[in-house]
Amino acid sequence: MLQMKEIQMVDLRTQYEKVKPEIDTAIAEVLNSSAFINGPAVKLFQDELAAYTGSKHAIGCANGTDALQVACMALELKPGDEVITTDFTFVSTVEILCLLGLKPVLADINPQTFNIDVREIERKITQRTKAIIPVHLYGQCAEMEEIMKLAEKHNLFVIEDTAQALGADYQFSDGKIKKAGTIGHIGTTSFFPSKNLGCYGDGGALFTNDDNLAHQIRSIVNHGQRVRYEYDLIGVNSRLDTLQAAILRVKLPHLDKYAETRNAAADYYDKAFNGISGVKTPFRALYSTHVFHQYTLTFDGIERDKLKESLAEKGIPAMIYYPKPLHAHPAYKDLNYTDKDFPVAMNLSRRVLSLPMHTELDEEQLQYITGTVINLL
Repeated sequence: MLQMKEIQMVDLRTQYEKVKPEIDTAIAEVLNSSAFINGPAVKLFQDELAAYTGSKHAIGCANGTDALQVACMALELKPGDEVITTDFTFVSTVEILCLLGLKPVLADINPQTFNIDVREIERKITQRTKAIIPVHLYGQCAEMEEIMKLAEKHNLFVIEDTAQALGADYQFSDGKIKKAGTIGHIGTTSFFPSKNLGCYGDGGALFTNDDNLAHQIRSIVNHGQRVRYEYDLIGVNSRLDTLQAAILRVKLPHLDKYAETRNAAADYYDKAFNGISGVKTPFRALYSTHVFHQYTLTFDGIERDKLKESLAEKGIPAMIYYPKPLHAHPAYKDLNYTDKDFPVAMNLSRRVLSLPMHTELDEEQLQYITGTVINLL
């Protein structure tokens, strides 16, 4: 009997092996051309990514954090401007606001989707509010139709953080469908290796349907240049390098299949945990497809941390995304929030646990993971 393959949170090696000939050829072509910065693969990938998402413009950059920073710069947000975003996400979203001298205004989350609560956004809008940054957490869109209505009502910009949900579809009440990242004024994403569309290093991109914003973004990511050695804007050095673009070109046509595979694994998990006392499976909103960047369980009356340790002893990795909301970290104490300001985020941060989720999970592994979790409860 063959031994079961080692379980990983993300199995990048096996995924690579399935497209190895194409990847190796793409890398070799870049090496042979020696066009390592702004080579042909960069423009080709940007055009293909724009076509995939339905966005008029897709512009590569060095990473997802830079994408958020560049978006704020392109919108000409000024020090002191308030930007409303979620308290329950990865640090990049708030980090870049502080670096630019903007004021992060944190909002609590919806207890079902874990995405930013639209009612909390509205409650926190002031005369100084200039933008909203919803994060499509775990692979499912925030309530973008309502967020865009709020933005229009109060004349605010919307920057979508799509790092965890590239490829997800959002359906509006009139039946119209748009890809995550193409609804707000600017969308941003990350190609960090573990993302649903990941490169083999760092990478990111921005999306917009606004020609003027696209012009700004292209200049900002390249030192503020529109013409070489002519600096019209203060910019940054944040280009998607040619090797990563070449790799992403190979993987982009597989993205929808990757989402299907992740959904199949999620369906297996859902069925296994259905009806298990104290275990809540991920909520799936009717307005958004889910691309399952993470598969996150919520526990009631179960010692989450002890379960995580026991799973590790059984060869099953699990992760907590996120063990503390952003307001609770020392770096952001000057925002002057307390735990009482975010009852939902605080509650969920103590109860969530993400199981292995990637494109290479097989039935034997899924059976072992679910059986082990259930036996440990």
